[in-house]
Amino acid sequence: MTSIKKFQVTFDCAEPERLARFWCEVLGYVVPPPPEGFATWDDYKRSQPPEQRDSWFACIDPSGVGPRLYFQRVPEGKAAKNRVHLDVRVGTGLVGEERLAALEAECARLIPLGAVHVQTLYADDGNESCIPMLDIEGNEFCLD
Repeated sequence: MTSIKKFQVTFDCAEPERLARFWCEVLGYVVPPPPEGFATWDDYKRSQPPEQRDSWFACIDPSGVGPRLYFQRVPEGKAAKNRVHLDVRVGTGLVGEERLAALEAECARLIPLGAVHVQTLYADDGNESCIPMLDIEGNEFCLD
């Protein structure tokens, strides 16, 4: 029997810590403690060679259920639509107007954090409506 593997989701980005902190707010994730031997993340950063400082950051699900999110700095900017994106499931179990209201409320919460509302997609029955959005670096995600 094949065992289930743990995985992390990796984002290529320009500003790893800024993007990680955005996703902490979106998902209720937290910044993990700094590496062993360092009291703070700033202490850890100061220990790194200048070219490696701020090159990555991560955040985790405090319950330990969701995947770790890892953000790594890359030199090139985003050039095309994501082939993989996150669906933030805020409407699970809700239908019709109640589902749409939950999606719209979450959209309104995320816009002040820097997210961009792209559009609202309405399903005929209202049960599969979703709201495509962009994070602070232009990566697509959906409120679902």
